[in-house]
Amino acid sequence: MKTLIMGLFFTCFACGHPTNKLEKVNLDKIKNQTVKKAIEALQNADEIAWFSLFSENAQLYDDGSKKNFKSFFRRALGHEQFTSIDKTENNSLDIYGKFHSDLWGNFKTYFKFQINKEGKITRLDIGQANY
Repeated sequence: MKTLIMGLFFTCFACGHPTNKLEKVNLDKIKNQTVKKAIEALQNADEIAWFSLFSENAQLYDDGSKKNFKSFFRRALGHEQFTSIDKTENNSLDIYGKFHSDLWGNFKTYFKFQINKEGKITRLDIGQANY
């Protein structure tokens, strides 16, 4: 059994398919510190850091459809993350990049943040991007 498991690991490693660890993504393009901290929390599956950056009644829209922010990200954290940050717009409030979801696979995405005067994120729009 041990030989079989080791063989499967090396087979996946040799063929280039990722195991469960993705490479660290360069976040240098993100100049807005709140957004940068949010993406770092997402990348690290840090639920405490992630939720602390958002207002109590933060809104989430996924491809235009309103979702329950807290339940959505309780499921997503640790299973979804950027594989690259390709560009930012709107003073780094809008992030575009390649994304991996354990459920949906790999695709291009956008995350568009709205931040209040207290520095909390009040709205996040996410979805598939074409760029």
